[in-house]
Amino acid sequence: QDSTMLDPSSASDPIELFGAWFENAVQSGRALPESVALATANADGIPSVRIVLLKGVDERGFVFFTNYTSRKGRELEENPHASMCFHWAELERQIRISGPVNKIGDDESYAYFSTRPRGSRVGAWASKQSQPLDERTTLEARVEDAEARFEGGDVPLPPFWGGYRIAPHTIEFWQGRTDRLHDRLVFRRTETGWDRERLYP
Repeated sequence: QDSTMLDPSSASDPIELFGAWFENAVQSGRALPESVALATANADGIPSVRIVLLKGVDERGFVFFTNYTSRKGRELEENPHASMCFHWAELERQIRISGPVNKIGDDESYAYFSTRPRGSRVGAWASKQSQPLDERTTLEARVEDAEARFEGGDVPLPPFWGGYRIAPHTIEFWQGRTDRLHDRLVFRRTETGWDRERLYP
């Protein structure tokens, strides 16, 4: 997509603009264009960040999946706000997203969970994500136990695993330019839609 889409006169819907930029990242051939840095914070405001994979986006927001008892899950329980940052270096583009976070419904989580390879579904049951692990063999034994438990049948959605959706309050698009005079366009959600403005680089 032409970077002139950053012009406020031609970019009015940030979700639509995100879709165009994301498709451009996919078509560029880069590995895992859906990978995104996700920042959360605990009740004391101490932040942490990690890479997750975007698994859905629409007008409601941006969806990712995890174990609810993982560090990110515990932090979102304490402080249900998060930020994402996509960086596609080859395209000199960056998108920053911030807003409140809510769990998605079990039906929606299962719809995605059922598309994962069986080994990944079994692994979700076996892993106590982010908890201390004494040695690798303990995890391997838990995987064997889970495989035996679900042998010959469907692997159901774990009650401790599912999706979260960031409902964006702000979305900022960054386009690299020469002499570090980059383009920045930020959208802010209002009661009636989106306000947008340019920022200095």
